[in-house]
Amino acid sequence: MLLRLPVSVTEAQQYLAEGAVPVGGATLVWATWQRDGFPEQAMSLRHVPEANVLGPRSLGAAVVLERIDDRVPRVLRDAAASVGTGAVRRAATVGGNLVGSALRCLLPAALVLDARATVLEPDGVRETDLTEVLAKRHLLLGLHWREPLASAHCKQPGEAGGRPPLVVATAVHEEHEEREGHTASRRLRVAVRDGYGVLTGSVPYSTGTADNTDNADGTGSTGTEQLLRTLRHSAFHTLSPAAWEEVRRQVTGVLASAG
Repeated sequence: MLLRLPVSVTEAQQYLAEGAVPVGGATLVWATWQRDGFPEQAMSLRHVPEANVLGPRSLGAAVVLERIDDRVPRVLRDAAASVGTGAVRRAATVGGNLVGSALRCLLPAALVLDARATVLEPDGVRETDLTEVLAKRHLLLGLHWREPLASAHCKQPGEAGGRPPLVVATAVHEEHEEREGHTASRRLRVAVRDGYGVLTGSVPYSTGTADNTDNADGTGSTGTEQLLRTLRHSAFHTLSPAAWEEVRRQVTGVLASAG
């Protein structure tokens, strides 16, 4: 097998057109290749600058999970830290996790950030949404998003060989800034990996409607409860009571953090 290591997008396009198979961090494909046979050519984006971006609003597909730090939002940082062991995180890449993995541990975080994807094709680079990337298994070059006001992530403990552990990710984005005589408009996004599937939902709200002052019965503010009811009866009605309680806990916290 010939491993191609392009140093530019143009060179990567050339190798892709010649039939080179993307390798990612090789943590997922190596065992398959050992079983089914190695391709004639493989390609890693580890030396392509656009695939190695790491910042507050963008993340390259070739970045290994161990490198993801506080330059990205908390939800994405915590999601990366929850993947496998230290050895896995030192080799696994963002692109491999999102496109090559059945678990896609980074997907809920990327969805609540409303991330857009840049993909590399033989005839050029273009932007698309994550739904298309996953459905068509495009070669991911990177992700970009707007900085959230607040975000959070939780992955429950799982058993080896058992059902994938529950993952809950949340983020709040500002949609319209506060102006004189008008309140700010925000959007709460929630994504839940329940088994192998991912449920998503979002709800807009104005500042003041999600104030987190506890009511006498301890259920939380009227505004927060209204947002939770909207989410529960739309996107997340199939969740178990235990899973929904984790969503409730995290939504209450992220709304408080957003202020």
